[in-house]
Amino acid sequence: MYAITIDQPGGPEVMKWAQQPDPELPRGHVLVEVAATAVNRADLLQRQGFYPPPPGASDILGLECSGVIVELGEDVTGWSVGDEVCALLAGGGYAEKVAVPATQLLPVPAGVDLRVAASLPEVACTVWSNVVMRGGLRRGQVLLVHGGGGGIGTHAIQVGKALGARVAVTAGSEDKLNRCRELGADILINYRDSDFVASLAEATDNHGADVVLDNMGASYLGRNVDALAMDGHVVIIGMQGGRKGEVDIAKLMGKRGNITSTGLRGRPLTGPGGKADIVADVRAKLWPLIADGSVQPIVSTELPITEAPLAHQLLDSPETVGKVILTVK
Repeated sequence: MYAITIDQPGGPEVMKWAQQPDPELPRGHVLVEVAATAVNRADLLQRQGFYPPPPGASDILGLECSGVIVELGEDVTGWSVGDEVCALLAGGGYAEKVAVPATQLLPVPAGVDLRVAASLPEVACTVWSNVVMRGGLRRGQVLLVHGGGGGIGTHAIQVGKALGARVAVTAGSEDKLNRCRELGADILINYRDSDFVASLAEATDNHGADVVLDNMGASYLGRNVDALAMDGHVVIIGMQGGRKGEVDIAKLMGKRGNITSTGLRGRPLTGPGGKADIVADVRAKLWPLIADGSVQPIVSTELPITEAPLAHQLLDSPETVGKVILTVK
């Protein structure tokens, strides 16, 4: 098969479309002929040598894909050759073929194009596992989403609204905030010229956020606690603002607050908190919201896989709202 290869860490130019061995097909896996994959920030970090794949995972980039099942491994049930699917991956999506644990497959939602479906698994599983399964967001609460214009953010806005929450977002441009408004965001905060804690307090009559979905990490840690509602939950899913921060424990205790940091890629396949449970919950509860149009995939750009270097540059562009996908077949 052909796949994106990286001889040494570096900039986007180190990615090359070259021949690689076909993937092996372990027990419980299926072989998917890839139609498309999507670019995630973790791909950029891995390309630069900062985010190696977990043990046993493919070292090829790509944390999600869509395509068609072409072969079933031993002990796989519930799927057939020819099924159109999308999948959550620990790696391997930037390729013509990928072996996927059957428990990490999802059917392509009704009404969604096969290629566009590649943009869904990573954001869907990340948002649902953190905002709903971990943060417990429910109707009438306030959800604060940092980075509202990104792939995670544009999905989280829609999920929050579909669940009946009031959604606040931060973003760095008026264009992105306007797009967030179109997706349903109620409170729009430009972090370049406003303090999000004060803006959120004013907009919620000092209630604050019941759930904070944070991609910044250290630089926002203290202010996220300031923004919390009583019994609120900060869920950290990224470290764009650094790895080490300080928090006022007394302030956190006074709010009976919770701080959680979670990752998706390194979770076990099965067992408590495993990917199989997350994918099953997403399929049962979130997929119907996508099928009825309440939550839609947001794709900014679609490029052929051979233009992966450009796709990585676009993900960092302030003009990009939502996901960048790479078509393979």
